[in-house]
Amino acid sequence: MKELSLHILDIVQNSIRAEADRIGISIVEDTAADRFTLSVEDNGKGMTVEQVTKAIDPFFTTRTTRRVGLGLSLLKAATERCAGEFKVTSTPGRGTKVTAVFQRSHWDRAPLGDMAATMITLVASNPELDFSYSHRVDEREYSFDTAEVRKVLGDVPLNDPSVLAVLRKDIAEGLAELQTKDALPKR
Repeated sequence: MKELSLHILDIVQNSIRAEADRIGISIVEDTAADRFTLSVEDNGKGMTVEQVTKAIDPFFTTRTTRRVGLGLSLLKAATERCAGEFKVTSTPGRGTKVTAVFQRSHWDRAPLGDMAATMITLVASNPELDFSYSHRVDEREYSFDTAEVRKVLGDVPLNDPSVLAVLRKDIAEGLAELQTKDALPKR
């Protein structure tokens, strides 16, 4: 995949198929340690150790529409190409966490991509689910949580076009601030 945000979409789709109703996405960029860590954690069905092993196998999928499941295996290969690590931890009945660590400066690390568009796509398509997203670059952080937004909105649905437009703008601006050297420490 050309962007890490596409991997995130793929993992979140796995979480949704596992009946998660709360999905957390986290990105941590540690410039001093030269690490870029992305993780997706859900409260879905979870998997046994054997199922986790199979889930990383490109020739295994639980989907009936195709006979291969490349998503996790492609992300694992991408981390390994970039001097990184890949880990899936899961507990049946409690959920799953996928963590991919990359060497941040590695020339082969794919760009993150448009996380504002990714988050808006997830919220618009799944307004009944709760998503949290945090992105930290060293000491600066941006975070977004649909549960908090839902409290403010009351009866207005998350997938209302005007709400989505405001959310997309907020996310895009918050992430742009992270990349500036003189950004505020926390948002």
